Amino acid sequence: MSFADLSAQSQDSITLRPAIPADVPTLVALIQALAEYEKLSHEVTGRPEDLARHLFGERPYAEAVLAELDGTTVGMALYFFNFSTFLMQPGLYLEDLFVLPDYRRRGVGQALFKYLGQLALERGCGRFEWSVLDWNTPAIEFYQRMGAEIKPEWQLCRLTGEALQAFGQG
Repeated sequence: MSFADLSAQSQDSITLRPAIPADVPTLVALIQALAEYEKLSHEVTGRPEDLARHLFGERPYAEAVLAELDGTTVGMALYFFNFSTFLMQPGLYLEDLFVLPDYRRRGVGQALFKYLGQLALERGCGRFEWSVLDWNTPAIEFYQRMGAEIKPEWQLCRLTGEALQAFGQG
């Protein structure tokens, strides 16, 4: 399904489109707004040029979709593909889905989410996964309405910054 097909199926005023290099400042602003909402602004340490390189460079690591409502960019989804050894199929991992607070409950998040589910099927993925902060009740309820199963038995593990440097070089 193309972006145009999905736009036609959702509310007439919602348009989804793939991000392009000129959208990097908009993506950075949305990422900063997401971090503020999640009370994690201090963790946004990346640079716009890094985002541009990793989304649009020689070897892209992720993709992004922007949501526009009546011509205004109001949300985004940033995702990448991983691999499930148990399913022996690729998977789509949603890194971030964010809709500006003033534009929530208007179908924007649902349109982004549905597009990604359809994209996962088109690309032969066996699953569509993401993480959510345990305190983010509105997001958890939204995901459950979309049919998602919350997996409390799984814990996120991460090496980053100095810990990654020390581990990788040691």
